[in-house]
Amino acid sequence: MNKKQFFIVDVFAESKYAGNQLAVVLDAGDLSSEQMLDITREMNYSETTFILSDEQRDGGYDVRIFTPGAEVPFAGHPTLGTAYVIRDQIIKEAVDTLQLNLGVGQIPVTFVRQEAGETLWMKQQAPEFGPTTDPAEIAAVLGLDEAQIDSGFPVQEVSTGLWFIIVPLRNLDAVRRAQVMKDRYADFMKDRQVVDILVFSPETYHQDNHLNVRVFVPCYGIEEDPATGSGNGCLAAYLSRHSYFGGSDVGVRVEQGYDIARPSLLHLRASRTSDQIDVHVGGKVVMVAEGRLV
Repeated sequence: MNKKQFFIVDVFAESKYAGNQLAVVLDAGDLSSEQMLDITREMNYSETTFILSDEQRDGGYDVRIFTPGAEVPFAGHPTLGTAYVIRDQIIKEAVDTLQLNLGVGQIPVTFVRQEAGETLWMKQQAPEFGPTTDPAEIAAVLGLDEAQIDSGFPVQEVSTGLWFIIVPLRNLDAVRRAQVMKDRYADFMKDRQVVDILVFSPETYHQDNHLNVRVFVPCYGIEEDPATGSGNGCLAAYLSRHSYFGGSDVGVRVEQGYDIARPSLLHLRASRTSDQIDVHVGGKVVMVAEGRLV
């Protein structure tokens, strides 16, 4: 392996050392899957991405995404963070949009520049909605009382590329108390297509935000994720489908990562027509470090 250049960025971060960390390795087309997984475990972030080439294919850049446990076909903060690195380190000039070729297909990322700073937006795949779950069952997995689940909305599996169980909680105290009971988690996930759990409540730490979120992904080696673009895309679709805020159009600010000292801010948009829901997730990206693999 020749010396590979890599960059570390914080995604869904308002400043350095917040949000979700991401390592991005350039010119990685000659690395094997095993080498990529080894590098990801060494970095020890929620995900590490590998840009296979500086050249585009079918109008997009080939990218692979790994967690410390396995390769995944899609993830949110790696999509935005990798697009940022491609724009700054490969294209090296301002662009409005670019495409990433991921395991789930081609995902577009748009760069929006405003006085408050630049926000990157990804359009996620059309959501799929899976089965609902008994609130008592998921409460036991999370170490909560059933009364802490908001019975006005379903506990439901949703995917925009990765499957999440979306769990509505009544308040911030319930979100804080949630933790994965690993013995019950293992039994609960048997024969399910979903492995990730997203809990949320309308009570927040900051009044400018609309929802507080936590995400647990122990099967991928991630006990708790600081900021989850894929999961929040599923949440945006869920909010739209179930008219959580009283209608099908969604435009909200989500805070995540506060319980693990990685405060993060995600912007969610969703709109519903008769036959589909369009989902967009946005946030800021901050460059933190660069180096070489030796």
